[in-house]
Amino acid sequence: MRPITQSNKLRDVRYDVRGPILVEAERLEAEGHQVLKLNIGNPAPFGFEAPDVVVDGLRQHLREAEGYSDSRGILPAREAVAAYYTGRGLDMTPVDVFIGSGVSEMISLVLQALVDDGDEVLIPAPDYPLWTGAVTLTGGTPVHYACDESAGWSPDLADLESRITPRTKALVVINPNNPTGAVYPAETVRALADIARRHGLVLLSDEIYEKILFDGASHHHTATFAGDDVLCLTFSGLSKAYRVAGFRSGWVAITGPRQLATDFLEGLTLLANMRMCANVPAQYAIPAALGGDPSVVDELLLPGGRLLEQRDTAVRLLNEIPGVRTVAPQGALYCFPRLDPEVYAVDDDEKLVLELLREKHILVTHGTGFNWPDPDHFRLVMLPAVDVLEDAIGRIADFLETKRA
Repeated sequence: MRPITQSNKLRDVRYDVRGPILVEAERLEAEGHQVLKLNIGNPAPFGFEAPDVVVDGLRQHLREAEGYSDSRGILPAREAVAAYYTGRGLDMTPVDVFIGSGVSEMISLVLQALVDDGDEVLIPAPDYPLWTGAVTLTGGTPVHYACDESAGWSPDLADLESRITPRTKALVVINPNNPTGAVYPAETVRALADIARRHGLVLLSDEIYEKILFDGASHHHTATFAGDDVLCLTFSGLSKAYRVAGFRSGWVAITGPRQLATDFLEGLTLLANMRMCANVPAQYAIPAALGGDPSVVDELLLPGGRLLEQRDTAVRLLNEIPGVRTVAPQGALYCFPRLDPEVYAVDDDEKLVLELLREKHILVTHGTGFNWPDPDHFRLVMLPAVDVLEDAIGRIADFLETKRA
């Protein structure tokens, strides 16, 4: 029998957050080693429990959730999402909302419905790598525009616009950004929307971390500046702010000139129909979360709150390591520190994090796994308690001491 190989569509698709480094971590665990996994923003294993109102919203409707739902999502969930954005000044009804099994599923469905072979999609570098992988899987071409570390990881707007060609179909915005933690000011979000307007691009705005903000940072919805004349698809969900990543409960919300996008939206509906529906019990958590007390999120981020304290600890300890500097994240759950090339002669950052894993049993993700072009960064999840972070970053410091030139 001839070898059975993977589809050629997967040849250039990578998702290193759960790639070879995770396989090695699992091998070490099978040998009896305890590995601290700082590679994925998964709140629950670190003691971040979901608000009771969110879990109760699911529990109370289990009997109603035994069958398939409307492929777009249950009406109460779509009404809650539409009301959430309407309350922020956006024009939206439940018809404009699709519920998915997390933002990840909706990214894949939207790109399948939108992108033809050879179409180009602008994606920030660094990025959340699902965007690059999903564009590649559709037959499209991911084109990465630079974000400027020296400017707090803001997009380099001149670089972005220089990469637009007649094949460019869409512009991806990740704000707050994963992996850098950047939160874009209003003028930057407005400029991104203006670029999309000038070049007739669809805006794809990943805003899953919109409620996780530090130091008084404000989040601005891309759709606010896209207005009525730029099609904008906003992706968000409950995984991070409401600490229910395992529920797989997310959505995409559509604003702008829908009359120009009728054919695309029919395609998106077809794909939604083909997967039947998203997880129905988890959909009932959406109205419970969005209609509940916002303090269940805020209490983690206020001075003295657990997540803020952990952010401050991680930034301080990383910046105390010789040759390591990290821009303090203004949002999200990650630090993205830089290793000074004059101090650390790294030519293969995946090899570096594998060595760290084997020697110190700390699992982080290499920067090139986020489509950053140089092997001089890594991403660290700042979800562990302060004492765990102190131990983990201490082990990273000990490891890096052996790597200094």
